Amino acid sequence: MTTPIKIAVHGAAGRMGRRVVALASEDTSLKIVAAIDHQSNPHLGEDAGVVAGFAPIGVELLSQWPEEVDVVIDFSLPEAIDRCIEECVEATTPLVVATTGLSDEQKAKLDAASKLIPVVCAPSMSLAVNLTMKLAEQVAETLDDVIGGLDVEIIERHHRFKTDAPSGTALKFGELIGKKLGPNTRHVHGREGHTGERTRSEIGYHAVRVGDNPGEHSIVFGMIGEKIELNVAASNRDCYASGAICAAKWLVGRPKGMYNMFDVLGLDS
Repeated sequence: MTTPIKIAVHGAAGRMGRRVVALASEDTSLKIVAAIDHQSNPHLGEDAGVVAGFAPIGVELLSQWPEEVDVVIDFSLPEAIDRCIEECVEATTPLVVATTGLSDEQKAKLDAASKLIPVVCAPSMSLAVNLTMKLAEQVAETLDDVIGGLDVEIIERHHRFKTDAPSGTALKFGELIGKKLGPNTRHVHGREGHTGERTRSEIGYHAVRVGDNPGEHSIVFGMIGEKIELNVAASNRDCYASGAICAAKWLVGRPKGMYNMFDVLGLDS
Protein backbone atom coordinates (compact mmCIF):
# COMPACT_ATOMS: atom_id res chain seq x y z
CA MET A 1 0.00 0.00 0.00
CA THR A 2 1.36 3.41 -1.00
CA THR A 3 2.10 5.78 1.86
CA PRO A 4 -0.14 8.87 1.66
CA ILE A 5 1.49 12.18 0.77
CA LYS A 6 1.67 14.41 3.84
CA ILE A 7 0.45 17.89 2.98
CA ALA A 8 0.18 21.19 4.82
CA VAL A 9 -2.36 23.81 3.78
CA HIS A 10 -1.27 27.41 4.33
CA GLY A 11 -4.21 29.80 4.49
CA ALA A 12 -6.41 26.89 5.58
CA ALA A 13 -9.17 29.10 7.03
CA GLY A 14 -9.61 31.17 3.88
CA ARG A 15 -12.21 30.54 1.17
CA MET A 16 -9.81 28.56 -0.99
CA GLY A 17 -7.89 26.94 1.84
CA ARG A 18 -11.11 25.48 3.21
CA ARG A 19 -11.89 23.87 -0.13
CA VAL A 20 -8.38 22.38 -0.33
CA VAL A 21 -8.86 20.93 3.15
CA ALA A 22 -12.27 19.50 2.24
CA LEU A 23 -11.18 17.93 -1.06
CA ALA A 24 -7.83 16.65 0.24
CA SER A 25 -9.61 15.04 3.18
CA GLU A 26 -11.53 12.83 0.75
CA ASP A 27 -8.40 11.79 -1.19
CA THR A 28 -6.94 8.55 0.15
CA SER A 29 -3.56 9.29 -1.47
CA LEU A 30 -3.18 12.35 0.77
CA LYS A 31 -2.93 12.98 4.49
CA ILE A 32 -3.40 16.50 5.85
CA VAL A 33 -0.87 16.89 8.66
CA ALA A 34 -1.08 20.66 9.13
CA ALA A 35 -3.57 23.46 8.60
CA ILE A 36 -1.93 26.85 9.01
CA ASP A 37 -3.35 30.35 9.27
CA HIS A 38 -2.58 33.73 10.82
CA GLN A 39 -2.06 33.80 14.57
CA SER A 40 -4.98 36.22 15.00
CA ASN A 41 -7.49 33.97 13.21
CA PRO A 42 -10.47 33.36 15.54
CA HIS A 43 -10.71 29.71 14.47
CA LEU A 44 -7.26 28.73 15.78
CA GLY A 45 -7.46 25.58 17.82
CA GLU A 46 -10.55 24.30 16.05
CA ASP A 47 -10.54 21.18 13.88
CA ALA A 48 -9.58 22.22 10.33
CA GLY A 49 -12.20 19.93 8.83
CA VAL A 50 -14.93 21.56 10.86
CA VAL A 51 -13.66 25.04 9.91
CA ALA A 52 -13.93 23.93 6.28
CA GLY A 53 -17.55 22.88 6.82
CA PHE A 54 -16.51 19.26 6.61
CA ALA A 55 -16.24 16.36 9.04
CA PRO A 56 -13.50 16.52 11.71
CA ILE A 57 -10.11 15.39 10.40
CA GLY A 58 -8.15 15.40 13.67
CA VAL A 59 -5.93 18.32 12.65
CA GLU A 60 -6.16 21.64 14.48
CA LEU A 61 -5.93 24.98 12.73
CA LEU A 62 -2.67 26.46 14.02
CA SER A 63 -0.28 29.31 13.28
CA GLN A 64 2.81 27.14 13.92
CA TRP A 65 4.57 25.38 11.10
CA PRO A 66 4.88 21.58 11.25
CA GLU A 67 8.09 19.59 10.94
CA GLU A 68 7.37 16.56 8.76
CA VAL A 69 5.59 17.57 5.56
CA ASP A 70 5.98 16.31 1.99
CA VAL A 71 4.49 19.38 0.29
CA VAL A 72 2.81 22.69 1.16
CA ILE A 73 -0.16 24.18 -0.70
CA ASP A 74 -0.33 27.93 -0.23
CA PHE A 75 -3.70 29.60 -0.78
CA SER A 76 -3.23 32.63 1.46
CA LEU A 77 -2.67 36.36 0.92
CA PRO A 78 0.30 38.29 -0.47
CA GLU A 79 1.15 39.59 3.01
CA ALA A 80 1.49 36.00 4.26
CA ILE A 81 3.59 34.55 1.47
CA ASP A 82 7.01 35.70 2.69
CA ARG A 83 6.93 33.57 5.83
CA CYS A 84 5.59 30.63 3.84
CA ILE A 85 8.54 30.82 1.45
CA GLU A 86 11.02 31.11 4.32
CA GLU A 87 9.59 28.14 6.19
CA CYS A 88 9.57 25.92 3.10
CA VAL A 89 13.14 26.82 2.17
CA GLU A 90 14.36 26.21 5.71
CA ALA A 91 12.70 22.76 5.79
CA THR A 92 13.43 22.04 2.07
CA THR A 93 9.73 21.37 1.54
CA PRO A 94 8.19 21.50 -1.97
CA LEU A 95 5.76 24.40 -2.36
CA VAL A 96 2.67 24.99 -4.50
CA VAL A 97 1.85 28.71 -4.63
CA ALA A 98 -1.70 29.53 -5.65
CA THR A 99 -1.82 32.98 -4.02
CA THR A 100 -2.21 35.80 -6.56
CA GLY A 101 -1.40 39.51 -6.50
CA LEU A 102 2.25 38.99 -5.55
CA SER A 103 4.66 41.92 -5.85
CA ASP A 104 7.73 41.82 -8.07
CA GLU A 105 9.84 41.48 -4.92
CA GLN A 106 7.85 38.46 -3.78
CA LYS A 107 8.11 36.88 -7.22
CA ALA A 108 11.89 37.37 -6.99
CA LYS A 109 11.87 35.61 -3.60
CA LEU A 110 10.01 32.69 -5.14
CA ASP A 111 12.54 32.51 -7.98
CA ALA A 112 15.35 32.46 -5.42
CA ALA A 113 13.54 29.76 -3.43
CA SER A 114 13.22 27.61 -6.55
CA LYS A 115 17.02 27.34 -6.65
CA LEU A 116 16.75 25.40 -3.39
CA ILE A 117 13.36 23.64 -3.49
CA PRO A 118 10.82 22.60 -6.14
CA VAL A 119 8.08 25.23 -6.60
CA VAL A 120 4.90 25.24 -8.68
CA CYS A 121 3.59 28.76 -9.15
CA ALA A 122 0.73 29.78 -11.44
CA PRO A 123 -1.83 32.60 -11.51
CA SER A 124 -4.57 29.98 -11.83
CA MET A 125 -4.60 26.38 -10.65
CA SER A 126 -7.59 25.53 -12.86
CA LEU A 127 -6.75 22.78 -15.32
CA ALA A 128 -9.30 24.18 -17.80
CA VAL A 129 -7.79 27.67 -17.59
CA ASN A 130 -4.31 26.37 -18.29
CA LEU A 131 -5.48 24.31 -21.26
CA THR A 132 -7.23 27.42 -22.58
CA MET A 133 -3.98 29.35 -22.20
CA LYS A 134 -2.30 26.81 -24.45
CA LEU A 135 -5.10 27.19 -27.01
CA ALA A 136 -4.76 30.98 -26.86
CA GLU A 137 -1.05 30.69 -27.59
CA GLN A 138 -1.76 28.51 -30.61
CA VAL A 139 -4.45 30.86 -31.96
CA ALA A 140 -2.20 33.91 -31.58
CA GLU A 141 0.83 32.28 -33.16
CA THR A 142 -1.05 30.71 -36.08
CA LEU A 143 -3.23 33.66 -37.07
CA ASP A 144 -0.60 36.33 -36.52
CA ASP A 145 1.75 34.45 -38.85
CA VAL A 146 -0.99 34.14 -41.49
CA ILE A 147 -2.63 37.57 -41.42
CA GLY A 148 0.08 39.64 -39.78
CA GLY A 149 -1.93 41.08 -36.92
CA LEU A 150 -4.79 40.44 -34.53
CA ASP A 151 -7.07 42.52 -32.32
CA VAL A 152 -6.88 40.85 -28.89
CA GLU A 153 -9.16 41.78 -25.98
CA ILE A 154 -9.25 40.02 -22.61
CA ILE A 155 -12.35 40.37 -20.43
CA GLU A 156 -12.25 38.91 -16.94
CA ARG A 157 -15.05 38.65 -14.39
CA HIS A 158 -14.64 37.98 -10.69
CA HIS A 159 -16.50 38.36 -7.40
CA ARG A 160 -16.92 41.72 -5.73
CA PHE A 161 -14.38 40.81 -3.00
CA LYS A 162 -11.38 40.47 -5.32
CA THR A 163 -8.82 43.17 -4.54
CA ASP A 164 -6.52 43.11 -7.59
CA ALA A 165 -7.33 43.96 -11.20
CA PRO A 166 -6.85 42.74 -13.81
CA SER A 167 -6.64 39.22 -12.45
CA GLY A 168 -3.31 37.42 -12.46
CA THR A 169 -4.86 34.94 -14.86
CA ALA A 170 -5.82 37.68 -17.33
CA LEU A 171 -2.30 39.09 -17.17
CA LYS A 172 -0.86 35.63 -17.80
CA PHE A 173 -3.11 35.19 -20.84
CA GLY A 174 -1.81 38.54 -22.10
CA GLU A 175 1.80 37.65 -21.40
CA LEU A 176 1.58 34.37 -23.32
CA ILE A 177 -0.28 35.92 -26.25
CA GLY A 178 2.05 38.93 -26.30
CA LYS A 179 5.08 36.68 -26.69
CA LYS A 180 3.52 35.22 -29.83
CA LEU A 181 2.57 38.63 -31.26
CA GLY A 182 6.02 40.14 -30.80
CA PRO A 183 8.04 42.48 -28.56
CA ASN A 184 6.23 45.65 -29.66
CA THR A 185 2.89 44.52 -28.19
CA ARG A 186 1.35 47.11 -25.84
CA HIS A 187 -0.85 46.20 -22.88
CA VAL A 188 -3.78 48.62 -22.48
CA HIS A 189 -6.00 48.60 -19.40
CA GLY A 190 -9.51 49.82 -20.15
CA ARG A 191 -10.52 52.69 -22.44
CA GLU A 192 -12.18 56.02 -21.81
CA GLY A 193 -12.72 59.21 -23.77
CA HIS A 194 -11.55 59.94 -27.29
CA THR A 195 -8.96 57.22 -27.67
CA GLY A 196 -8.66 57.22 -31.46
CA GLU A 197 -8.56 54.08 -33.54
CA ARG A 198 -7.40 50.87 -31.98
CA THR A 199 -3.78 50.10 -32.84
CA ARG A 200 -2.80 46.71 -34.24
CA SER A 201 -0.14 46.15 -31.59
CA GLU A 202 -2.13 46.21 -28.37
CA ILE A 203 -3.86 43.78 -26.03
CA GLY A 204 -6.80 45.27 -24.15
CA TYR A 205 -7.80 44.25 -20.62
CA HIS A 206 -11.18 44.78 -18.97
CA ALA A 207 -12.01 43.80 -15.38
CA VAL A 208 -15.59 43.18 -14.21
CA ARG A 209 -16.43 42.72 -10.51
CA VAL A 210 -19.89 41.27 -9.82
CA GLY A 211 -21.52 39.27 -7.05
CA ASP A 212 -19.88 35.94 -6.21
CA ASN A 213 -18.43 35.07 -9.63
CA PRO A 214 -15.53 32.66 -8.88
CA GLY A 215 -13.76 33.49 -12.14
CA GLU A 216 -14.41 33.82 -15.86
CA HIS A 217 -12.11 34.82 -18.71
CA SER A 218 -12.95 35.59 -22.33
CA ILE A 219 -10.18 36.10 -24.89
CA VAL A 220 -11.37 37.65 -28.13
CA PHE A 221 -9.26 37.42 -31.29
CA GLY A 222 -10.69 39.87 -33.79
CA MET A 223 -10.09 39.90 -37.52
CA ILE A 224 -11.87 41.58 -40.41
CA GLY A 225 -14.98 39.53 -41.13
CA GLU A 226 -14.64 36.99 -38.33
CA LYS A 227 -13.50 36.38 -34.77
CA ILE A 228 -12.51 33.63 -32.37
CA GLU A 229 -13.56 33.85 -28.74
CA LEU A 230 -12.21 31.51 -26.07
CA ASN A 231 -14.20 31.42 -22.85
CA VAL A 232 -13.36 29.56 -19.67
CA ALA A 233 -15.50 29.90 -16.55
CA ALA A 234 -15.60 28.36 -13.10
CA SER A 235 -18.96 27.43 -11.60
CA ASN A 236 -17.41 27.11 -8.13
CA ARG A 237 -13.98 27.28 -6.47
CA ASP A 238 -13.34 23.54 -6.42
CA CYS A 239 -11.59 23.64 -9.78
CA TYR A 240 -8.84 25.79 -8.27
CA ALA A 241 -8.53 23.61 -5.17
CA SER A 242 -8.42 20.35 -7.14
CA GLY A 243 -5.86 21.83 -9.54
CA ALA A 244 -3.62 22.81 -6.61
CA ILE A 245 -3.93 19.29 -5.22
CA CYS A 246 -2.95 17.83 -8.60
CA ALA A 247 0.06 20.13 -8.65
CA ALA A 248 1.07 19.07 -5.12
CA LYS A 249 0.93 15.38 -6.03
CA TRP A 250 2.98 16.02 -9.17
CA LEU A 251 5.59 18.13 -7.35
CA VAL A 252 6.57 15.60 -4.70
CA GLY A 253 9.88 14.03 -5.67
CA ARG A 254 10.69 16.58 -8.38
CA PRO A 255 14.12 18.25 -8.44
CA LYS A 256 14.45 21.83 -7.29
CA GLY A 257 13.28 24.40 -9.82
CA MET A 258 10.40 26.65 -10.86
CA TYR A 259 7.47 24.84 -12.47
CA ASN A 260 4.06 25.91 -13.77
CA MET A 261 0.77 24.24 -14.56
CA PHE A 262 1.88 23.52 -18.14
CA ASP A 263 4.53 21.29 -16.56
CA VAL A 264 1.93 19.62 -14.32
CA LEU A 265 -0.30 18.94 -17.34
CA GLY A 266 2.57 17.69 -19.49
CA LEU A 267 2.21 20.53 -22.00
CA ASP A 268 5.13 22.23 -23.73
CA SER A 269 5.87 25.49 -21.89
